[in-house]
Amino acid sequence: MPVLVPDPTAASPGDWAACRAAIRAGSKSFFAAAMLLPPAVRISAYGLYAFCRLSDDAVDAAGGNRAASLARLERRLTAALAGRPADHPADRALAEVLARHAIPEALPRALLEGFAWDTQGRRYDTLSDLTAYAARVAGTVGAMMTLVMGVRDADALARACDLGVAMQFTNIARDVGEDARSGRLYLPRNWLDAAGIDPDAFLAEPRLSPGLQRVVADLLTAADELYARAEPGIAALPLGCRPAIRAAGTIYAEIGRAVEANGLDSITRRARVSGAHKAGLLARAVLPAGRAPGLSAPPLPETAFLVQAVLHHPVPAPRRLPPWWNVSGQVVRVLDLIEVLEERDAFRRSAPS
Repeated sequence: MPVLVPDPTAASPGDWAACRAAIRAGSKSFFAAAMLLPPAVRISAYGLYAFCRLSDDAVDAAGGNRAASLARLERRLTAALAGRPADHPADRALAEVLARHAIPEALPRALLEGFAWDTQGRRYDTLSDLTAYAARVAGTVGAMMTLVMGVRDADALARACDLGVAMQFTNIARDVGEDARSGRLYLPRNWLDAAGIDPDAFLAEPRLSPGLQRVVADLLTAADELYARAEPGIAALPLGCRPAIRAAGTIYAEIGRAVEANGLDSITRRARVSGAHKAGLLARAVLPAGRAPGLSAPPLPETAFLVQAVLHHPVPAPRRLPPWWNVSGQVVRVLDLIEVLEERDAFRRSAPS
């Protein structure tokens, strides 16, 4: 009987658990929404987001060596794409996710390109320029998540990119002061000019003004338009995936409402959505929603290259392998089942008798 030697590059149950822990610690909104995903999709989502989070944190923590840190990330991505991931849980998980879901190289490469723009301190003259940035750091994630959910339709991908860009706009509107104190300014230059705000003076001394409030309000309006554009795409996803994506969009849109409730002050205050309010939004996301019109709207010009990359990427035919072949995958599915059962038991114990 042949002896099976474990593949050291394959993601182990411990790797997937580490990805889950990283997301739980670093992205509570996504972690909460991901709990609504079917287990098989959720585990891939953890692997995908863990690498995205690792990349973002590595660039942010690198200080003056951001270019070198980004170059290392590029090499790690190249290795993962080649099936020879670095010795790190997120790298092994990413390699498996990219191969399993036939994710084209252009998508994670575009994500790292967006991070490169951050290391360069790039500023954005127009909303279209800012959208191009958001397409890379967030639209890419929306497109990759759509592939993880098993959907490769062009319209659904376009709507997923809309949602990613909308969420990034919300992040930018919320973090104006925090970004400025870190030397970053994402607000469109022509909007700042119209509001009478000098970018360099603002970075030197970030302060709230009526002009800045108008700029933040306009960015939230642009985000809301994209949330509305994205809504029809949710109905194109598998039924079991819709609540999680609807919840993620709803929670991020609610951050925008919190910015408004703070008087559009993103300088001295940070908008937050309470845990109780998130729980309510999650509960509502489970309810069925009617099919919204507008699925076939064309992609944004700034995200069209992501959709085209998927459409031109070959999808390998599914292979029929003996059940013992993917041992790690079988273990992951069992662990997911145990997790679901434990959550149900915890719910029963906490429910009033």
